[in-house]
Amino acid sequence: MTDKPKDTSGDPNATGRGVTSPYDSPTGQFPRVGGGPELRKDVPRTDEELGLEPDVPTVGEQTTTTTPYSYASIPPAANTPGEPSSALRRRAAENRRGTLDFGLFLLRLVVGGTFIYHGLQKLTGWFHGPGLDGTRDMMTGGGWDHATVSAILLTTGELLGGILLVLGLATPLAAGAVLAVIINAWLWKQGMIPGFQYNAGVKTGVELDSILVGASAAIILTGPGRWSLDRNRGWALRPAWGSFVVLLLAVAVAILTYWFLHGGNPLTGIGPFD
Repeated sequence: MTDKPKDTSGDPNATGRGVTSPYDSPTGQFPRVGGGPELRKDVPRTDEELGLEPDVPTVGEQTTTTTPYSYASIPPAANTPGEPSSALRRRAAENRRGTLDFGLFLLRLVVGGTFIYHGLQKLTGWFHGPGLDGTRDMMTGGGWDHATVSAILLTTGELLGGILLVLGLATPLAAGAVLAVIINAWLWKQGMIPGFQYNAGVKTGVELDSILVGASAAIILTGPGRWSLDRNRGWALRPAWGSFVVLLLAVAVAILTYWFLHGGNPLTGIGPFD
């Protein structure tokens, strides 16, 4: 006698092997475990179920957006092909120097050549000059202490400074050197006789020396220009505060040199220095 298989077609949880499982129907609910209360939680689906209030702006907060005019987004017209922009044309006009560089070259040539001439007179005796020994004797007779040192400083400043000025090389230092030399010459001549000696007709006249002082100072402040070996330096075309510092240092060196190597007040007889 055999048993008939149990009919499980009407049981949705039947496994077909005589054993059923709740996991055979994934859409069904799991039975309570241990006889506890059935756990069930609905998933919120709306803002109201979540407890959120809709973000509705008030009347005062409502803003209106306006569509910009179409012409506001039109880009500016491009330059004509082959023509430079207005910025490039303006920059080219600013860099146009005309005859300025040539004028600065002539100024350096005249001032530097003058100092080279006097330096060769003192060093070699050319051009009816006194030579180095005669320069030392002249410094001694003029009341300079340490006449040999004074003669060497004077000759070196005139000759080397003049050569560098003509070449436009290390121009601020070169112009500062000749400026210090010519200021000392101005102080020396002016202090020989009381009164202002601005007269080229007398031996102690300082007219030429005054012109050379102004020209040397101008070269320091303007730079040597493009017709120089310093043409790629910043001070050649656009000297700034550094050139003014060099000018002040040259004046200070000249005054200190005169004070220690000669002494006395060269301004005697001028205005309040009577």
